[in-house]
Amino acid sequence: MNSVTYPGVSVIMPVLNEFNHLQSAVKAALTQDYPGEIEVILALGPSRDGTQELVHQMMDKEPRIKSVENPTGRTANALNLAIKHSRFDYIVRIDGHSEIEGSYIARAITLLRERESDGVVNVGGVMAAEGVTLFEKSVARAMRSPLGVGSSRFHLGGEAGESDTVYLGVFKKSALLAVGGFDERYTRAQDWELNHRLRLNGGKIWFDPALKVIYRPRSDLRSLAKQYFQYGRWRRVVSRQHLGTVNFRYLAPPLAVAINTLSLVLASSNSLLFIAPVAIYLTSMILGGIVIGKSWGERALLPLVMTTMHHSWGFGFLTSPKRLLVQGGMKANG
Repeated sequence: MNSVTYPGVSVIMPVLNEFNHLQSAVKAALTQDYPGEIEVILALGPSRDGTQELVHQMMDKEPRIKSVENPTGRTANALNLAIKHSRFDYIVRIDGHSEIEGSYIARAITLLRERESDGVVNVGGVMAAEGVTLFEKSVARAMRSPLGVGSSRFHLGGEAGESDTVYLGVFKKSALLAVGGFDERYTRAQDWELNHRLRLNGGKIWFDPALKVIYRPRSDLRSLAKQYFQYGRWRRVVSRQHLGTVNFRYLAPPLAVAINTLSLVLASSNSLLFIAPVAIYLTSMILGGIVIGKSWGERALLPLVMTTMHHSWGFGFLTSPKRLLVQGGMKANG
């Protein structure tokens, strides 16, 4: 490999309250087995956990790290600001609580350049959830199981090929600018929505299971519920803005919420026979936890974790207001 074959890349990272994970995320980006030049641009939101001080310390020690202020703290704004300040023609999108494997950038850039003539503008791979605490390990187990998150390849893996979306991604900068960058009206689902517009613009999204990114799950039930509530709420927004993009995988959680809620209401006022759907659902979660859990602690927590994920996502989808999008978001330019 050489720097002529492997061009410079700009790693862009939205950062907000990432004190616990940021150093590992940045180190993974800067210690890649990649001969081309790498810069890391941290779009720094108004953090409250010492992240800002940490970023300045990291910049003092490493000239390849730059930061830009993101006063809104919103992810899409952060990504567009980082793109605007990027130097290179290839963009690697990473989160402050994720770690890319050592060959990630080299493999992604090679794959993207090989398939540019076929119209590929973004390549990505697997969201490899890994936890540290028992709760985090249980969430990670659920996130890597069809019972927890459905059949999405970027969660479970699968064969390489075209996809509607991938986790994070490595992009041609020109393709991002051609569609206006990330839609800053979105609080969640920015990646899925962006990939949809890239495909509408004639680009292709390529999934490669060998591209793995370590993802750190939420550490408590409340934050997990909030996360999946927002996922469901914003996936409904995508379905409204881009008609025809909903499939059964997205409808399963709201359907479960509707059926289980109706069953409980009917059971309380009529007959306990109506409780059957709830009993079947809970039994499947318990049995599923036993099957996919790797320890008795995980098996005990998984039914609660998966039920929280399903019903938070479903409730968010069902209650998503029509006027959720904020108005007048900036677009990437450069």
